[in-house]
Amino acid sequence: MTAPTDDRSPKLPRGWLRAALVSAIALAFVSAAAGFVAFLSQMRGAEIAPDRKADGIVVLTGGSSRVSDAMELLAAGYGKRLLISGVHPTSTANDISRTLPENQSFMTCCVDLDRTALTTRGNAAETRRWAEGRGFKSLIVVTSNYHMPRALVEFSHAMPETKLIPFAVVGDKWREEPWWTSASTLRLLLSEYVKYIAAELRVRLEDFGIDLSPEMSEQPAGQQMRRPATAQAN
Repeated sequence: MTAPTDDRSPKLPRGWLRAALVSAIALAFVSAAAGFVAFLSQMRGAEIAPDRKADGIVVLTGGSSRVSDAMELLAAGYGKRLLISGVHPTSTANDISRTLPENQSFMTCCVDLDRTALTTRGNAAETRRWAEGRGFKSLIVVTSNYHMPRALVEFSHAMPETKLIPFAVVGDKWREEPWWTSASTLRLLLSEYVKYIAAELRVRLEDFGIDLSPEMSEQPAGQQMRRPATAQAN
């Protein structure tokens, strides 16, 4: 007589799935926190003059004192020409020079305006065209300290053969109070961190030939999004 067989498969310990889910969430949280700390470590708390000169200077609009700091670098001889990238289409060189009376003479001789770029990726694309057209092999990149990590990701990807020298602009609010004591500054940093991670991911995918978001500034003019009334705050 044949003994009956037990068709019941072994059961996983009770709560195993819940424990695995909690562990995965905890690991993701720890990874995100570590990444945020690494992101913060890239930001400078004080403005430091570049340790070398470059062929050109590019400043990304959107933050306080970015353009004035870039003009000061140009006046000090750190670059031959300055590109102001992301200027609103209705803004003119005279509009900008009126806000920088001490450097008005440079606006006519040594400053170019880019009115096409809508995003940081667009800034990088337009800067590449500008630099290639002038034969520039090195650039000082001027933007806010919190925006610099993402800007360098985009610029390094757009022009890998160009030497990039960062000049991080530190705003008054950043100087006056620690970022962790200000809810608005913390929100800004978290938002920028998410954008930075997204840029890193997109760039890595593009290295494998996967382009998830074609750059708007490189599309036909009729397909571009409408620019806001003021320059975009990158």
